[in-house]
Amino acid sequence: MLLLQIILFCLLYISMVKYAAGNSGLNCLYFYPEEYIEEAQKRGIADKEATMKKGKHFMIPFCVIILIALILIISVWNHVTDFKTAYIQAVIFLVIVNWFDGIVIDQLWVGHSKLWMIEGMEGVPYTKPWGYMIKRRILASIMYLGVAVIVAAIVVLIGKF
Repeated sequence: MLLLQIILFCLLYISMVKYAAGNSGLNCLYFYPEEYIEEAQKRGIADKEATMKKGKHFMIPFCVIILIALILIISVWNHVTDFKTAYIQAVIFLVIVNWFDGIVIDQLWVGHSKLWMIEGMEGVPYTKPWGYMIKRRILASIMYLGVAVIVAAIVVLIGKF
């Protein structure tokens, strides 16, 4: 059951990214490295300030939806009420979706799909090397150990009702 839930959680994650991108990576320019965004501004393709504002308008609801979905899976679907179990499940989901994002979305989908190539930005790298991605995912995994504490605490609170 946990494997099915993880797959559904990753599908939710990728479907929201695809929804935001639509048919062009330009719609999600805020996901690209800062150097790339700055170069897009220099080339007159995008405005950095507007891009970052658009990113906030997407990322805040995106993070809220992902966290609510995670909390509901653990508390409602899995009927978890104790902190230890909630914490372990939260860590599993968060760390797996973190690596899913880095490997499947960033390196494979973004790195090899025409959807993410922005016209007028040819020759400018828009994905980071594998080594950078791995280091970043390790650091994010460590951060998610803390986020999982918050998720587990909320699950326990929900379990009391």
